[in-house]
Amino acid sequence: MDGSRTSLDIEEYSDTEVQKNQVLTLEEWQDKWVNGKTAFHLEQGHQLLKKHLDTFLKDKSGLRVFFPLCGKAVEMKWFANRGHSVIGVEISELGIREFFTEQNLSYTEEPITEIPGAKSSSGNISLYCCSIFDFPRTNIGKFDMIWDRGALVAINPGDRKRYADTMLSLLGKKFQYLMCVFSYDPTKHPGPPFYVPHAEIERLFGKICNIHCLEKVDAFEERHKSWGIDYLFEKLYLLTEK
Repeated sequence: MDGSRTSLDIEEYSDTEVQKNQVLTLEEWQDKWVNGKTAFHLEQGHQLLKKHLDTFLKDKSGLRVFFPLCGKAVEMKWFANRGHSVIGVEISELGIREFFTEQNLSYTEEPITEIPGAKSSSGNISLYCCSIFDFPRTNIGKFDMIWDRGALVAINPGDRKRYADTMLSLLGKKFQYLMCVFSYDPTKHPGPPFYVPHAEIERLFGKICNIHCLEKVDAFEERHKSWGIDYLFEKLYLLTEK
């Protein structure tokens, strides 16, 4: 195999505009849940987060942790079990219900008064079924940490600036913003997940945040061949307050 394509030092694709017109509607995302097309869900949780979690949470208690586009991420339970408050946003009601069912958590549901949607809660986990762009109008307050996995890479490229501004508006002082993105040849796969190069992260967050790439791993699996690509790298970033 061509070593240049498997090396973790492979250069990022230079054309960041190639996917700019790609659009998925909220209804299409909801249909993915209904039709079981959720290969993005990690049943065992995200291993890079698991590897670094104790370091991120060292000597910290009572954090408010935000999961944008949370799906039924098992990582929410990791934070909650350590005593932190978890808030998630997900457009799929089915995804939210599956989270509580699969985690064996009883929960309550109530409408959200400020925006269209509903809130489901169990202990220190509250999940909002609504648009991520409507969410700030709930006056939810500020967060100490964001775990952004499958969120920025799922947002339509044309909405990224709006998304980034929404995330930044939710961050409190001395925040930790953890983010995972993918590198691949975007001329061969239209997304999602969409290709997000380092330069795009700098453009979206660089004025407010220090940006550190903590780790880069080979994430290519057999199923990714159907995307038409032959390499896929995942990068874990930590964004902190400047």
